[in-house]
Amino acid sequence: MSCYESLADFYDRLTEDVDYRRFADRYEQAFSADGGEFHLLLDLCCGTGSLSLEMSGRGYEIIGTDASERMLMHAREKCAVLSVPPLFLQQDAADLDLYGTVDAAFCSLEGIHYLSPDTLDRLLQRLFLFIRPGGLFLFDMRSPEYLMDLDGDTFVDEDDEVFCLWRADFDRELNALVYGMDLFSREGVLWRRSSEEHIEYAYSLPDLSALLDSRGFADLKVVEEEDRLFVQCRRRRNT
Repeated sequence: MSCYESLADFYDRLTEDVDYRRFADRYEQAFSADGGEFHLLLDLCCGTGSLSLEMSGRGYEIIGTDASERMLMHAREKCAVLSVPPLFLQQDAADLDLYGTVDAAFCSLEGIHYLSPDTLDRLLQRLFLFIRPGGLFLFDMRSPEYLMDLDGDTFVDEDDEVFCLWRADFDRELNALVYGMDLFSREGVLWRRSSEEHIEYAYSLPDLSALLDSRGFADLKVVEEEDRLFVQCRRRRNT
């Protein structure tokens, strides 16, 4: 089963409670505290572009990348109202390839967990190439314990047009939360069923810190807020 294909058409209506301004505010606080120049930003795993839209509206130039063409289709439609819309590129995280360097990159809403250890390692190598020396990498994550506690839980999201049911199972051998998702979308008097499988890999903060350090990122800062960890690090100026 694929990931973020059928769900892409309903993602925004099922995540209406997400406060993207909160994420944007946190990123701007980091930029302000740093004191450097932050104009060109990378929205990594940008999804349907809601945060790209928010940051663009605040005057930043945005490049958004995502592996799902269908999610990017919605992102482009959403941001078409902007006079200077973001540049959206369909790319797997491990194959990140930009036209030059950015001042900072951010990966939001636990996007980091969708990357396997090998993919995450490769991504950090690519980010080191494309974030300017001294630039920032910001992301949020959940603790392994948080993901493990979801083992066996079943969740339902719905509105008048879509019903989404998913069950979470923690695979200890894979060290990841695996959940199958069934989507029922209304088509006239009938409902269409589609299925997806999502995998969120667990990362401990010490292991992640060591990996970041080995790939050229330092000055790690972590803030915990409502079971979510906001992580900030800096691309070293010298290797």
